Amino acid sequence: MKVILLSSWKEFVERTEELDGWAFRGQVAAHWPLVSSLTRRLQLFCPDQRLWPLREERAMRIFRRKAHIYLRNSTALENDLRCLALMQHHGAPTRLLDFTKSPFVAAFFALENADTDVAVFALNTPALWSLTPRFDPSLTRDRIDPRVPGNFERYFIGNRSPMMWFGEPSEMDSRLMAQSGLFVVPGMLDRPIDMLLEAYGPPQELLYKFVLPLSVRETAMRALYRMNVTYATLFPDLEGMARSLGYELEVIWERLVEEYVERQPGAPVPHRHDEGPFPG
Repeated sequence: MKVILLSSWKEFVERTEELDGWAFRGQVAAHWPLVSSLTRRLQLFCPDQRLWPLREERAMRIFRRKAHIYLRNSTALENDLRCLALMQHHGAPTRLLDFTKSPFVAAFFALENADTDVAVFALNTPALWSLTPRFDPSLTRDRIDPRVPGNFERYFIGNRSPMMWFGEPSEMDSRLMAQSGLFVVPGMLDRPIDMLLEAYGPPQELLYKFVLPLSVRETAMRALYRMNVTYATLFPDLEGMARSLGYELEVIWERLVEEYVERQPGAPVPHRHDEGPFPG
């Protein structure tokens, strides 16, 4: 893949603006490989890769047997991709990798809890839409579509084919909508996405890795906050609102008040119970 070292938030905005229609994923550490949470879990606790399909099947089977207790409508459990999406968004390790159509959402997820240099990956989905793996050109995106009944078992869970699919479930939830989200579904768990892309063409044309230094975090987070890219908007529920308070603890309210008054002489000083000096 193509690795691009950036030095400023402005540079990130300018570089990603050129990637119209691409998909993005933020990772909180730049050195992490582009693999799923299920891969990381299995590598730690199940070194025998021959058992991975059985472990994944069992996890999905248990989820389907029990999740209906907590769901008002359990029809999502009947479709493999919707079931995996539900598992993913409630904390279960799955083979899905979360991507977003917004580079700013990806940057938020990379930087919000960062304590080192981070990475934002950009996937060339417009090019990949019509590409097929060179080892088997018949494996088109439509043919392997995991939304089609039987396809997940046929093409993915056996971990036999170095390929991938990207897209959205047939029905989206509120978090996917808020995050402009989509999923990448790898055909093999033991290979990162950049290795799977070698079957489709030069990886440096299909995947970029933007490395952002930790030094840009303050500028970036303030810019994202002004864009209303926060946990509260990306997770439109009580959990998201509560998680959004983490960044509120970073905002230096007294300094914002001083800057506001300096820019607008004669303006009344906001009271302590006000949410902030800026409308909204």
